[in-house]
Amino acid sequence: MLNVRLSDDAEKELARYCHDEGVSKSTVVKEAIAAYIAQRKKTRSAFEAGADLFGQEGSGTTDGSVSYKKKLKQKLHAKYAR
Repeated sequence: MLNVRLSDDAEKELARYCHDEGVSKSTVVKEAIAAYIAQRKKTRSAFEAGADLFGQEGSGTTDGSVSYKKKLKQKLHAKYAR
């Protein structure tokens, strides 16, 4: 159950719309919430949309793009520090 507080003007507008369209307030609110959520999902950033696809291919690590210099230094030091 959800209770929503509306301004007097919004309540009147909603009541008028529901009367004119022959639908319940609950139906309008449910559809409005569904449309809002669908729109928010569409406006995710490119990274958010593909986050599950980035960074793990092959190596199994997710921080390769930010830690590569450190890892390279470690490998070079291990190879040439004799």
